[in-house]
Amino acid sequence: MSTAHGHRVAVLALPGVLLLDLGIPVQAFGTDPHYRVAVCADPSAGPVRSGGFTVAAPEGLEALRDADTVVVPGYEDPDAPLPAAALSAIRSAHAGGARLVSICTGAFALAAAGLLDGRPATTHWRDAAALQRRYPLVDVRPNQLYVDDGDILTSAGVTAGVDLCLHVIRRDYGAAAANARARALVAPPRRHGGQAQFIERLRPAGRSEELAPVRAWMLGNLARRQTVDELAHRAHMSRRTFIRRFQQETDTSPMAWLTAARLDWARELLETTTTPVEQVARLSGLGSPAAFRAAFRRHVGTSPAEYRATFQAR
Repeated sequence: MSTAHGHRVAVLALPGVLLLDLGIPVQAFGTDPHYRVAVCADPSAGPVRSGGFTVAAPEGLEALRDADTVVVPGYEDPDAPLPAAALSAIRSAHAGGARLVSICTGAFALAAAGLLDGRPATTHWRDAAALQRRYPLVDVRPNQLYVDDGDILTSAGVTAGVDLCLHVIRRDYGAAAANARARALVAPPRRHGGQAQFIERLRPAGRSEELAPVRAWMLGNLARRQTVDELAHRAHMSRRTFIRRFQQETDTSPMAWLTAARLDWARELLETTTTPVEQVARLSGLGSPAAFRAAFRRHVGTSPAEYRATFQAR
């Protein structure tokens, strides 16, 4: 659908649009000679307000009909009902061959339009669980920076939106074009979508306090070997009852929770100290240096050394 006058990008400002998310595709595509960008909104929904600002979208939903790519930035309340006309326009654009791109909570709009069922997708890590609960048919990938599923691409928050836009430019016009935009945006030229979002904490919080003392003991003894039988004994429960109650409180198993807690502690050590990686492996209870590196990359998406370099540089 691209024309001689450029690839047409429609950026849809939904009610409560996040201004940073809205600005990302406008900046990424708007000054690139390969693209023509239009910011649009549903005029029947009234002025688009975000915080203390009002967004004056120059075009209506008809811009989606003519677009090659439709970008849906995040918006403040992903639980809020969206204008039916906007959802219909998103569906029609996709049916007409447009590529769909979402940033942050914009994935909720694509899911509300019924377009993410059976597909992999991501959003900001804080909202990933809500997206999965609300739309159980979506294959939510909470740890990924962005997901490219061909004609539908989704990303996490803010900087991951920049990564995805650069990925789209690279896909459309090659590495040189993407690198040129990255330099203009003062952004890393490429971060792979499979890299993990650097979430605040890997281990889930407990929903009740019954096993809080056991979890506190686990956190205080991360470097030592722990078994389910020992933990069940500390909780004065049978092994089977302990596993069931732990799952009810945390939505995960005791050993999975323990691994997440150990990774959280390892991340803190890597961020705030110069402790050698081999010693971090021992202090966190994650085994040999080789086992630690493998577990860290599997769960965090990068190596301990790369993680330390990123966060200590920040």
